[in-house]
Amino acid sequence: MNSGRKQFIERNHRVSGMQFITTLLVACMFLSQVRGQETATVFGKVITTGGQPLPLANISLRGLPHGTTSDTTGYFSLDVPAGRDIILVVSSVGFITLEYPLRLAPGETREIHPEMKEGTRELEEVTVEAEIRRTGSFVPVSMKDYRLIPNASGQFETLLKTLPGVSSRDELSSRYSVRGGNFDENLVYVNGLEIYRPFLIRSGQQEGLSFINPDLVGSVKFSAGGFGAEYGDRMSSVLDITYRTPQKTGGSASLSFLGGSVHMEGLAAENKISWLAGIRYKTNRYLLQSLDVAGDYQPSFFDFQTYLQYQPSNRWEFSFLGNLSLNDYRFVPDDRETSFGTVNHAVKLYVLYDGQERDRFNTRTGALTAAYKPSSRLVLKFTASAFHTMEAETFDIRGSYSLNELDKEMGSKNLGDSILNIGIGSFLNHARNDLAGTIASAEHRGEYLAGGTTWKWGLKYQYEAVDNRVHEWEMVDSAGFSIPYNNKTVNLAYVSQGELNLRSGRLTSFLQYSRRFMTGAGNLSLNAGIRANYWDLTGEWFLSPRFSMVFEPLWEKEYRLHLSGGTYHQPPLFREYTNREGKSNLRIQAQRSVHIVGGADRYFTLWERPFVFSAEAYLKWMDRLIPYRIENVRIRYAGENLARGYATGLDLKMNGEFVPGTESWASLSLMRTREDIPGDSYTDETGGTVYPGYYPRPTDQLVNFGLHFQDYLPGDPSYRVQLTMMYGSRLPVNYPNTDRYDLYFRMPPYRRVDIGFIKVWVGEGTGKRFQGKFQGIRHFSVSAEVFNLLDINNTISYHWISTVNNLSGETRMYAVPNYLTSRRINIKLTVRF
Repeated sequence: MNSGRKQFIERNHRVSGMQFITTLLVACMFLSQVRGQETATVFGKVITTGGQPLPLANISLRGLPHGTTSDTTGYFSLDVPAGRDIILVVSSVGFITLEYPLRLAPGETREIHPEMKEGTRELEEVTVEAEIRRTGSFVPVSMKDYRLIPNASGQFETLLKTLPGVSSRDELSSRYSVRGGNFDENLVYVNGLEIYRPFLIRSGQQEGLSFINPDLVGSVKFSAGGFGAEYGDRMSSVLDITYRTPQKTGGSASLSFLGGSVHMEGLAAENKISWLAGIRYKTNRYLLQSLDVAGDYQPSFFDFQTYLQYQPSNRWEFSFLGNLSLNDYRFVPDDRETSFGTVNHAVKLYVLYDGQERDRFNTRTGALTAAYKPSSRLVLKFTASAFHTMEAETFDIRGSYSLNELDKEMGSKNLGDSILNIGIGSFLNHARNDLAGTIASAEHRGEYLAGGTTWKWGLKYQYEAVDNRVHEWEMVDSAGFSIPYNNKTVNLAYVSQGELNLRSGRLTSFLQYSRRFMTGAGNLSLNAGIRANYWDLTGEWFLSPRFSMVFEPLWEKEYRLHLSGGTYHQPPLFREYTNREGKSNLRIQAQRSVHIVGGADRYFTLWERPFVFSAEAYLKWMDRLIPYRIENVRIRYAGENLARGYATGLDLKMNGEFVPGTESWASLSLMRTREDIPGDSYTDETGGTVYPGYYPRPTDQLVNFGLHFQDYLPGDPSYRVQLTMMYGSRLPVNYPNTDRYDLYFRMPPYRRVDIGFIKVWVGEGTGKRFQGKFQGIRHFSVSAEVFNLLDINNTISYHWISTVNNLSGETRMYAVPNYLTSRRINIKLTVRF
């Protein structure tokens, strides 16, 4: 096929995909106007006794498969059968359930404002939480017992890593990939604010605390793809978190070998002011001491966060979200011993180090929001926010190494000892990398309830200023030969040097329509919208139509079917501009993908307990991709839109009460993702031209399995066990010093089991309370956590060692695995009051 015809077909294929999505979107919006004449609408706002909005409250009809949840401002809208007696049920975890007997005429609209009172029966709380269901492409994530989960990183994101479609191979990092994407393709929101992280981090041990403070979280929902137009421009997933509104004074504290946290919350000014504040400190020195590289690790990560709300009247509400993060990482290496290879060829690397590393990643985030509610149907929000980061990465580390073959003969007295030296050498790693970045934005969002229809819209301007200086190199010497070897000059093995001074602005907007209505076959929830984005650096603008539908058939009330999709663009933010050599390309375009996601949820009862089985299949077409390689957690982009690709897979999840009163789940994901650089080729040994075609993307992982299981001692639920298990099949790894992405091998699979043994002395399941001056303590527990229970050496990346033959000058490279942490035991104390 000639190139002209090939480009014509590809161009029309992309246009056809856009036309298909747009046509489907218009059809959905047209069909949504077809409303049964035998329905009515109930809408309103769920509040607490203190007048605060209550998000994610469940609104349902007794005996019927109808339901919805309140949004982040407490508002809801639900179509109900007309001309008959119904009972509207309003419930939420920790609150007493309310019931409203109703009988509405066809087409009637009824406004109610449920006022929820706190409940005390904990068993009922578990039951209510289990009934929270999917809304569009989002699934709720339970926060119950999160604090008791064995968690080596101390990050909230650990909970996500056992969900279907989510993959992570590093217990030290909060980063995760979703359905073949990398971490940069994920959106994270807290109270509607898009969250950013430091940019220069290259390894999990440098990474501090994630923005999300679990002590402040009220509700969580997660979409692995097919999310709506109200969310930003990324190609993989959305994590949407809402911090809770306090109902009374309280707090919590925790302490372990890995750090500690304290949080307080309360009300003031006759409940017009509510506040949350949390301080966290983390040091993973205890974990890092189990790595192959021995030395003086001095990590120190600090975080302060607050969320303030002020409601002077029913019409106005002001809120402020602030965060200060100070991350300091110091490391003085001593030596390293790493054994690797096979039974027939066992090798050990010895390294003696000299030098040190000092890194700083300090960030500040602030967002001020004013919400005006001229009526119960209309909410207008105005937000001003800013994110600032100051980052510095500095190291000079010299290593002298010896690579030796080990005795592999069974029965030998020297089994496992070094018997032959393969090579000796030294290396010097140097870096002086600095970054200062500011992202500021002004945004308006609105929401209008018109009967059973909800309209949402938004307009946002964002200004970005990034100043980055990269100066990094590596020199390798093997037996007196500089690598790469040249008998005329002394060469560096790797150099990255450049400077980027970026100033740009983005203008984004969206319009979104949602409605829940009844048909003769069942209940249909529809969400459809369109998103626009303009970027002044290149003058590029694009439209992204998106939709989602959830159908509840009347003939099978236990099922929920869903379909979602759209176009998703990802304009570059920072890292995508720069290639591995430090050169920047400011003419780069937004990456683009088209998603189709379909699946079903089945709700059933097993052993007289609730369960849910979910299955979801997806297909993503992508073009204008920027190829990249992953080194530990650092993503190295090519700096150009070179590739096209696809990702397809199947996600399965079983969730329910395997043990009465506790929630456990198991997930299995099958996925394949490939990409191709059109026109790329190489010359083989015979002199022929080879076109490699599609090759695996760095996140290509065929099988991923996650398990979270809870249990307790029969007859005494104060003794509990929390088990987390993860398995990820082999990921591709590219060879260094080559531009060919089709040259790769696969690292070993990731296998990890963490277990926690908990004793709850005071609180739920014990029937015990402190007396006297400690009577305010409502929970006290002690946990013993075993990280990496099976003590498996998991590989996160490779250190490449070169040897040179003294006679021929030929170079041979060895991929020495960088292992993650080994087995560790942690003790944790938790108090809530």
